Amino acid sequence: MNDNLSDLQHDLGHRLRQLRLARNLDQRTVADKAGISLRALSKLENGQGSTLETFLRTLRALDYVKGIEVLAPEPTVSPLALLKNPRPPQRVRRPRHAKGGA
Repeated sequence: MNDNLSDLQHDLGHRLRQLRLARNLDQRTVADKAGISLRALSKLENGQGSTLETFLRTLRALDYVKGIEVLAPEPTVSPLALLKNPRPPQRVRRPRHAKGGA
C-alpha cells in the first residue's frame, strides 16, 4: 500500500469492489440499497473520489458496517499507562516552551 492519496483511494475502491463481488451483488443493486447513484458507486470503486457519506452508505449496503471498526478502532488505554495516571487523557497538551528564548 502506498501513502499517495490517489493510490489510497484507488486501493480502497478496489477493496470495495472485491467486497461487492464476494457478496455476488451488482453495482445497480448496491447503489439502490445505498440510496446513491450508480455513477457515484462507480466513481467510488474506481478511486475517483467520493464523499464520506457515499462511502458509509456503501458499507452499510454491503452489510459491512464493522469495516468502520476495522478502519478506525476505538482507542484503548494501556494498563501500564493506567498505573501512572488512572484517568485517561481528556485533551492533547502541547509542550511548554521556556520564556526568554534560552
